[in-house]
Amino acid sequence: MKTINRLITVIIQERDLEKSLNALHGLGLKITKLSSSGGFLGRKNYTLLIGLEDSQIDQVFEVLAHTCEKRIEYITMPMEGTTIPMPPPIPVTIGGATIFSYPIERYEEI
Repeated sequence: MKTINRLITVIIQERDLEKSLNALHGLGLKITKLSSSGGFLGRKNYTLLIGLEDSQIDQVFEVLAHTCEKRIEYITMPMEGTTIPMPPPIPVTIGGATIFSYPIERYEEI
């Protein structure tokens, strides 16, 4: 039985989910996937909970760095109730992965 002594929480965009999961499953990891939504742009995201051994963490970070892309998207801010022309679109960096890592004191499957 594998020793689980680290939990990572990963927030990724829906667009990066399939390639990330395929690569992570290739490392033999068990992953819990939760649907979530982004704050600023309200995009669909997924939160992954991954239990692993400390020795696997660098591999996981490397996989996520290659499968979760940062992108520039342009948003427009509507100017309701005004006759002022629309301002130019604003570039916003989205995507990538947000990763939190926690030590696990005890892990059991009951």
